[in-house]
Amino acid sequence: MGVDIKHSWRGDLVVDLVAPDGSTYRMKNSSSNDSADNVITTYTVNASTEIANGTWKLKVQDIAAQDTGYIDSFKLVF
Repeated sequence: MGVDIKHSWRGDLVVDLVAPDGSTYRMKNSSSNDSADNVITTYTVNASTEIANGTWKLKVQDIAAQDTGYIDSFKLVF
C-alpha cells in the first residue's frame, strides 16, 4: 500500500488499513519524537486471509491538536 499524507508533524499520525470485513491493519503508530513533515511511503501488509473484493479504507487519525494535514493519495496493489 502506497500512501502520500501531507502533515506538518507526522509523529501525530496513526495510520490503519481497514479491510472490507472491518479487520484493521496498523501501518503506523504515533511517535512524539518524529517531528518531520509528511508520510510518503509504501507499507507491506499480509492480508492473505482477506477477500480482495469490497471497499478497503485508509483510516488516519491525528492525535494532537495544533498541526493539520490531508491524505493526498493512497493505493492498494494485490
